[in-house]
Amino acid sequence: MLHANSNMGYFAYYRYRSLFFVRRGIHPLLQMLKPGPCIQYLVAEQLTETQKQVFGLGNKTYEHYNKVGIYVDKRLEELGATRVFELGLGDDDANIEDYFITWKEKFWPTVCDYFGIESTGEDVLMRQYRLLEHPDVSTDRIYSGEVARLHSLQTQRPPFDAKNPFLAPIKVNRELHKGGGRSCMHIEFDIEGSKMRYEAGDHLAMYPVNDGELIHRLGKLCNANLDTVFSLINTDTDSSKKHPFPCPTTYRTALTHYLEITALPRTHILKELAEYCSEEKDKEFLRFISSTAPEGKIKYQEWIQDSCRSIVHVLEDIPSCHPPIDHVCELLPRLQPRYYSISSSSKIHPTTVHVTAVLVKYETKTGRLNKGVATTFLAEKHPSNVDPIPRVPIFIRKSQFRLPAKPETPVIMVGPGTGLAPFRGFIQERDFSKQEGKRIGQTILYFGCRKRSEDFIYGNELEDYNNRGIINLRVAFSRDQEKKVYVTHLLEQDMDLIWNVIGENKGHFYICGDAKNMATDVRNILLKIICTKGGVSETEAQQFIKKMEAQKRYSADVWS
Repeated sequence: MLHANSNMGYFAYYRYRSLFFVRRGIHPLLQMLKPGPCIQYLVAEQLTETQKQVFGLGNKTYEHYNKVGIYVDKRLEELGATRVFELGLGDDDANIEDYFITWKEKFWPTVCDYFGIESTGEDVLMRQYRLLEHPDVSTDRIYSGEVARLHSLQTQRPPFDAKNPFLAPIKVNRELHKGGGRSCMHIEFDIEGSKMRYEAGDHLAMYPVNDGELIHRLGKLCNANLDTVFSLINTDTDSSKKHPFPCPTTYRTALTHYLEITALPRTHILKELAEYCSEEKDKEFLRFISSTAPEGKIKYQEWIQDSCRSIVHVLEDIPSCHPPIDHVCELLPRLQPRYYSISSSSKIHPTTVHVTAVLVKYETKTGRLNKGVATTFLAEKHPSNVDPIPRVPIFIRKSQFRLPAKPETPVIMVGPGTGLAPFRGFIQERDFSKQEGKRIGQTILYFGCRKRSEDFIYGNELEDYNNRGIINLRVAFSRDQEKKVYVTHLLEQDMDLIWNVIGENKGHFYICGDAKNMATDVRNILLKIICTKGGVSETEAQQFIKKMEAQKRYSADVWS
């Protein structure tokens, strides 16, 4: 069986009743799936006695939905592998776990029947890790939030990366919004002396910490002493993953630095929690909403997803459920770094990295106030002359989102809201090139927000660039007039201008922002422009954009 992520992230391949997993890499077999006469013969020779099954992991908001899973399934079949069960495709924009479990329930009976294996048909809940408490461990052997190396946040050594982040001082944290009840922060991280390098278009990754009040509530619900030092040790002694997170540590540190306590719990977590309910009705309820029954799925959607309940909320609303804190730590996913498009150019700001972030907070259907983990953490980090300088663990992630090598190449940038972030760096770079005496091509920015007086972020900067001829600024203030105007309306008005850039002058086109609606709408408008102004069919317009993508003239930095 092969699990394939569309970003080449996760694979699991079933062959001769063995299961191999590869994380963030490509299984040797997959390297042989590329076409080629010699390789094709070799693979066909190997796969004729192979049984295959593929489940792809993707997200429908992106253009190439599950492309890797579909390709691998097709290629394995071409090379002689025998299909055991139908191709499965999971959509992370919905409930990917639901897709997989529904597929898996039909998959396993088929596999057992194919290989003549007797199945009990029952799920057995087993702990993957055993608990070991350390009452006498020396404090200098206890992890306190480090990602990998013990004391790496106290004794910093380059190079800095995902496993060895740089503890960067925050030099600036200022509000960009002028009203409207929302908040958008401009934050500058000091990277002087870190030897980290970045380019406009790269991403800054930061490790946040969870809210202390939520951690206290969770500890109380589990009747736990959060300062107990413990380790979780894999019961599979052959596994290379000995612990789910750095150990030994305290429960408080694990819940602060290592575990995603605000995420919506998946059904497998609810199924395990059900076993710790003292009231039968609570146990049955959790089993019901974690089941694959259609009614159970609907209730899960309503009670967990639509109501945005975290594990803290689940335990508060199921009062007879008191799981041991160590099992909660085993069940919860790892707290992941948060990525932000860098909103500066290293040519202008070589020792600082700028990010632009909207503070996330919203009221749920249950009346609770949910807060974004990272932006809430950042909102509290204000440098002052009195307190110690606030610091945040960060690293740089390189991207392919780049300005053309020649500054005279014209570009169009579409970035409503914080989608402006990477383009601020691009504009700084174009301004730098002009100051060096270089000729710069047309630099057209389409930006959108609600009101000029409230959320026109970096407004003075952008208008100054526009007045100096660095950019051609096109802004849509959606709520400054009776009829709403969006960036997409401006694009439709500017068909001739856009075609002049991308069709007649081989310019570059960039999109940054919401993948689900905005990016799709912009791409459709671009197709319309190519059809209308280029005099081609829709199929030919699609090919035109694909060619632009291949030439790196069409780039998208989007999120869902």
